[in-house]
Amino acid sequence: MPSSQSTHGAENAVRMRILEAAEKRFQDFGYGKTTMAEIAEDVDMSAANLYRYFQNKLDIGEACASRCMQGHLERLRLVARQGDSGAARRLEDFFLENLRANHEIVSQRPRINEMVELITTRKPELFKAMVRDIESLLAEILVYGNATGEFDVVDVMTGASCIHAAMVLYEVPIFVGLYPYEEYARQAQSLARLLVRGLRRQ
Repeated sequence: MPSSQSTHGAENAVRMRILEAAEKRFQDFGYGKTTMAEIAEDVDMSAANLYRYFQNKLDIGEACASRCMQGHLERLRLVARQGDSGAARRLEDFFLENLRANHEIVSQRPRINEMVELITTRKPELFKAMVRDIESLLAEILVYGNATGEFDVVDVMTGASCIHAAMVLYEVPIFVGLYPYEEYARQAQSLARLLVRGLRRQ
């Protein structure tokens, strides 16, 4: 008789197959034009069986959007915690990595981006959680900068929130897709350097 741990692992594996199939369909055809029956067919199961794992398409979309956001956050986390760089460099790289990740989605996976936007509109707590996570990473950089003497930020959480507000131009798809990546990268780098000058210990 299989253990509860192995059963749980098998169920997680099935859920991952479903999400991978759904993401591919959302990317190829769009969230609105994808049905539960089509996703079930892609993973060789009945639609009835699919409902054992997800209540509806919105649940699948929410899980896919969460996976996409977590991947984005992991990229930013690696930059924020890079061990061989000062705080100023980490902040600049954070701006550039955030822009790079968003630009890749807008240019290479536009339908996935549409799905994320739709789901976060219906499930705003997902977007709010991501905002909190990004600002926590920015706060880590500020704390590190204070500790090394590079920065002098009294209220790091307010500072992180203000810095994130300055990054919004590089997160909203309608803006991200307006100009070539190289042009935006130069602008993002200049903005980060301007902010660093304001954060430095006088």
